[in-house]
Amino acid sequence: MIPQAVEAAVSRVVSPDELRLALESTIPAAEREEVLELVRWFTTRYASGEARLAYVRQAVAQWQRAHATRGRG
Repeated sequence: MIPQAVEAAVSRVVSPDELRLALESTIPAAEREEVLELVRWFTTRYASGEARLAYVRQAVAQWQRAHATRGRG
């Protein structure tokens, strides 16, 4: 289950000015390196396009099951 604060942050509607500011800002070097490291890990762990697609399909199905269960109760 996703905590309500996280769900609220993810679902929040941003203004065009907020979006523009975020898109125009520079990503800090440490954050950029962290993202690149995650990409390296993912593309090493799932080396082929087929493996990546299989992972994504499995992850989406798992999320959908969890989301459907949460809505029932």
